[in-house]
Amino acid sequence: MVMKRVALAWGCAVALGLVGCAPVGGRMEPQGASAAVRPAHLTKQARRGLAFARGHCAACHGIVAGAISPNPESPPFEAVVNTPGLTQDTLLVFLRDSHNYPATMDFEIAPEQIGDLAAYMITLRRDDYRPLIQ
Repeated sequence: MVMKRVALAWGCAVALGLVGCAPVGGRMEPQGASAAVRPAHLTKQARRGLAFARGHCAACHGIVAGAISPNPESPPFEAVVNTPGLTQDTLLVFLRDSHNYPATMDFEIAPEQIGDLAAYMITLRRDDYRPLIQ
């Protein structure tokens, strides 16, 4: 039974780009109704940002709406962009300055990818956002 859950969890994480799953009635299912991202609804820049997030951020952060972060110490992107007072400009500044990052987030984002990532992350802003309990 444990191996089945592990296999289901892995399959769910792979299918969704490691964005977060939860046990539901003995099965692992995507978090939230909006866990699936529809890249066609994103700008070209935001699609590049989503691709970057899937490859570099999803192992720690929930990268789509409604996703719980695989690492409980890493906030979901949705929580980051819905922080009161955060703007696209302040997000860009944070992403440019790798010295702001926590020690566990020890990497730099290439300058040409910062705008892409920020453009994607901002798409997760919601007027009706309510934080998930992790």
